[in-house]
Amino acid sequence: MVNLIWVFLTVAGLIFALFNGTIDAVNEAIFKGAKDAVTISIGLISVLVFWLGLMKIAESAGLLEKLGLLFKPVVRRLFPDIPPSHPAMGYILSNMMANMFGLGNAATPLGIKAMEQMKKLNGNAESASRSMITFLAINTSSITLIPTTVIAIRMTYGSQSSTEIVGPTILASLIATIGAVLVDRYFYYRRKSKG
Repeated sequence: MVNLIWVFLTVAGLIFALFNGTIDAVNEAIFKGAKDAVTISIGLISVLVFWLGLMKIAESAGLLEKLGLLFKPVVRRLFPDIPPSHPAMGYILSNMMANMFGLGNAATPLGIKAMEQMKKLNGNAESASRSMITFLAINTSSITLIPTTVIAIRMTYGSQSSTEIVGPTILASLIATIGAVLVDRYFYYRRKSKG
């Protein structure tokens, strides 16, 4: 469905440009956008490889495991339906650690694995379980300590201080995560009181 929407928007934009006489501007924007995409991608590759390498070193040194143990009591309270030793718990913790370091591309496969494990716990039901909904809310808002991707984009475009967004990002993502958990709990207890 989303593909059809994009096709419709593209075709509508081209038809509008033809009737408006701005097809040259559209062509210029297409090629400039393609060039910018390559520039950003190359800038992102270097930063992401650096942070993924750092994450691998932290994992080998046992730092991620220690961070996971630090957050495990909080995660167990957020996901009481998941047994503490279940693989889903490990994937959730790993996903949260990757998101904290701004590595969304590394967090995504871990999030998918966590959802697959939670679906198995839910008896492969078609509807989402409480834990799946909570995980989606937390993953979407995710506390970010180092916004790696944004820093890389700012560096690519020559920002004077590409890391000045770290403080506001931590504050904004912390507030978003707390808000997501509160909203999740509100609707959970509201639904529970009705049913």
